[in-house]
Amino acid sequence: MTDPFADIRPYRDDEVDAVLSRLVADRELLDALAKLRLGWLMRLSAPLARSLVRAVLRRELRGVHDVHALQMVIKTYMDGMIERSCAGLSVSGLDQLDKGRAYLFISNHRDIAMDPAFTNYALHAAGHQTVRIAIGDNLLTKPWVSDLMRLNKSFIVRRSVTSGRELLAASRHLSAYIRHSLLEENAPVWIAQREGRAKSGVDRTEPAVVKMLAMSRDKETQSFGEHIASLGIVPVSISYELDPCDGLKANELHARSSTGRYEKGEQEDVASIGLGISGEKGRVHISFGTPLGDEFENADQVAEAIDRQVIRDYCLHPTNLYAYDRLYGEHAPRPRQLYMEDGEISRNQFDARIDAMPQAHRPHALAIYANAVLSKMDLLSDRPC
Repeated sequence: MTDPFADIRPYRDDEVDAVLSRLVADRELLDALAKLRLGWLMRLSAPLARSLVRAVLRRELRGVHDVHALQMVIKTYMDGMIERSCAGLSVSGLDQLDKGRAYLFISNHRDIAMDPAFTNYALHAAGHQTVRIAIGDNLLTKPWVSDLMRLNKSFIVRRSVTSGRELLAASRHLSAYIRHSLLEENAPVWIAQREGRAKSGVDRTEPAVVKMLAMSRDKETQSFGEHIASLGIVPVSISYELDPCDGLKANELHARSSTGRYEKGEQEDVASIGLGISGEKGRVHISFGTPLGDEFENADQVAEAIDRQVIRDYCLHPTNLYAYDRLYGEHAPRPRQLYMEDGEISRNQFDARIDAMPQAHRPHALAIYANAVLSKMDLLSDRPC
């Protein structure tokens, strides 16, 4: 039988052995890992460093013959990452969701790799299935990167297509795959609410994402609202006490505001992924919302409903208020209903972090944190005129 989604879907269990064999023999991957972990030895003897990395990989992957076993290896690394870079991880709302149903989790997007990784970690810890993760092909710069992502249940979003006809075909193909995953295979899916991270800290759903999801609707048997309800859309709001990439984002925002453009470096996304994984995050909170119903008539209404839950459930940290105070003054109005956790980062520590950035970048860095407060005030109609 033909596999209509073979070009974008994650790898299946019966493909794991072949892909792992290919990865362990991939010189570019071995060199990348050797430079990361054994930089000094790589400079002295690249062949020796490469052989040591290959041996470690073979040892760690011994007994891994399916996707679940591989994700358990990844979980070990997640445990270590959380221990080193997080002051705590908390979750809300997940206990209200049915473990037997495949949901479409639509999340705000602050970090390229960690948003879906933390969502997956929370789901696994609570006994839910892990998700299939949408990832743009712009991030799959090497064959080994694509192999790694697809082994970890990632599926490909074709963002590199340029013509209108190709884009339409790719969107329909993606929409059909997501629907197939949810309704035919009962496999949950994670997608971001927008293309690209919310670098300014303003979480808003792109209606184009919802329009893509609607392309798989059977217009003869389903209304628009019925189709939305059938997908089991659950908004997810993830908040970081510290954004490891705040300096990089502030640099880009400053460039755009001062020159109107920003030229991204060739390996900038890779650097952001690495910093997002290893950088200090403080406390992290993940809020799972409630599934959307069938009352919607168009994509804009769905996007607004997702935004309401993402903003409502966004867990503020003290760092959000530190930044808000610096931008607007300590006596500026605040939301009446503060959904906030205790923090690990003091005001002095936060101020020192911001003040270490170039002066022109600081307002943009502060806005990354403060805009979450403004969004809540807008939602609650608290913002002064």
